[in-house]
Amino acid sequence: MVPISEALRIIDDQKINVKSQTLPLGESLGYALSKDMLSPFHVPEFDNSAMDGYALCGLYQEYKLVGEVAAGESKEIRLNDGEAVRIFTGAKVPQNTSAVMMQEKTSVESGTLFLDGMPRIGQNIRKRGGQLSEGQLVFGKGHVLAPPSLSLMGSLGLEHLEVFSKPRVNIITTGNELVPPGQPKTEGQIYESNSFAIAGVLQQFGFRHQHKMKIKDDLEATKKGINNALESCDVLIVSGGISVGDYDFVRPALEANGVDELFYRVLQKPGKPLYFGRRANQFVFALPGNPASSLTCFYMYVLPLLQKFSGYGKVGLPTYQFPISHAYTNNFGRPSFLKAHVFNGKVEILDGQGSSMIQSMAIGNALAFVDDGIKLKEGDMVECKLIS
Repeated sequence: MVPISEALRIIDDQKINVKSQTLPLGESLGYALSKDMLSPFHVPEFDNSAMDGYALCGLYQEYKLVGEVAAGESKEIRLNDGEAVRIFTGAKVPQNTSAVMMQEKTSVESGTLFLDGMPRIGQNIRKRGGQLSEGQLVFGKGHVLAPPSLSLMGSLGLEHLEVFSKPRVNIITTGNELVPPGQPKTEGQIYESNSFAIAGVLQQFGFRHQHKMKIKDDLEATKKGINNALESCDVLIVSGGISVGDYDFVRPALEANGVDELFYRVLQKPGKPLYFGRRANQFVFALPGNPASSLTCFYMYVLPLLQKFSGYGKVGLPTYQFPISHAYTNNFGRPSFLKAHVFNGKVEILDGQGSSMIQSMAIGNALAFVDDGIKLKEGDMVECKLIS
């Protein structure tokens, strides 16, 4: 077995031929920029009002009201000392504007503007270039585009963005005992659920699968299924069939298909029988069949590889430290990723830590890492990765 740190290092060390593409702005969410993005102009491009109110020339408590400026107007207005204009949020402030006073602190009588208090120089004016200067770095290569990023790109007038392509993913599930939900099953059979979890967690993090297939526990069928899946994907995720039972054929089937094993079995709980392999620029993860093990391995190992393949500047789930709300001892004999719930700034280790127990993961929102034999007392800090 390899330690957790070694498995993560092997994944991180993989050289990947990432590709780039041009996408419309509205289709770029979750993609990483394939080059540095520089601002094409100053943001804002002109001094503008931060609110509805009055643009003032000079600092007084009463002014001669001489006009109005709406957002989007391009006309040039020059104020003289003691003059003011009605102005609206985002509108270009006239030349010689000293300040903008919000309308709630004003009154108008017979063309004269009265202020409730003295204005301050520059108040409520968004200055030209106050957010970005022309040519300034907006986002570096590898920046992942979240909704605020798309908003900023749109404000820069960018209709299309150059981004890294995402990997094509296929999913295989194995197990003669598995029956699709909604179909009748006999004694000894169970409903298949891992493919839905894997497809769902892919979507959660901005990835999609192309094909999802089930193959029976037979060496030739497994070899053929893997061969077919590898014809059309960059990353293959196999669920089940990777342990050492008489009906676990995934590992020899991968070898028969020319996949080089990079590691097999990780010193951890859950998810010890985890496989990672490579064929040219294709990658294969064979995940344990138990639901909690399968998802844990995805969060810890598959996700970083998918993000690396997509050109992300940072990969993996971010790590946080939370105080534990109760005493806990890891007696599992291995470093453990424990199903946990973070609430009000504290973490609780949940009951139901078995590899097959998915309910505790479903009601939790974190994986808490506790090394083998560690005894925690209430208030001790625990390393956690939020999964929802």
